[in-house]
Amino acid sequence: MFYRPGIDDHGLPHNPLKAMIVPRPIGWISTVDAEGRANLAPYSFFNGLSDAPPMVMFSTTGPKPGGAGKDSVANVRATGEFCANLVGWELKDAMNVSAAHLEAGEDEFEAAGLEKAPCELISVPRVKAAAGALECRLWQVIDLPGDNYLTIGEVVGIHIDEAMLNEGIFDATRWQPVSRLGYRDYAVVRELFSMNRPGQR
Repeated sequence: MFYRPGIDDHGLPHNPLKAMIVPRPIGWISTVDAEGRANLAPYSFFNGLSDAPPMVMFSTTGPKPGGAGKDSVANVRATGEFCANLVGWELKDAMNVSAAHLEAGEDEFEAAGLEKAPCELISVPRVKAAAGALECRLWQVIDLPGDNYLTIGEVVGIHIDEAMLNEGIFDATRWQPVSRLGYRDYAVVRELFSMNRPGQR
């Protein structure tokens, strides 16, 4: 089949696009507003962009119910900072709770029963129980069509739970990252395989 998004009716019960771009890592983005109130929200349009300098992005899709803009973007615009927390298997339920549409200023850390930990270089709290966290300073917010926003940050500090290290390797099978698939589906990483690039030893 072939269809043109926004033009053709694909005839399927749900939009297949998000189910085709998978698995997507989840950026569990913590921010504070201009008054210092904490916010925590998961974004599945999240990824790394470069490693020198290290940069990550998260993208919001549409407004909150009622038409208000997403709190995470508003907070990053106000403060210039955010923290990307890693979502492992043990935190999947708390992550899901933090996806609820709360009023601006309500604390998703408290709603999800999560303990905060301070960051070192930014004024944003991080999820203490996360396997890792990336402290970020805003590089740019890019307005996308359709009330969507791409937020890019430079990673200025990295937290790692040392229990996740295996002979110096940050071991995905220890923290078991959760990723977003399509529809209401998720996946967890528990099995790895390795391949060398051609010419690589």
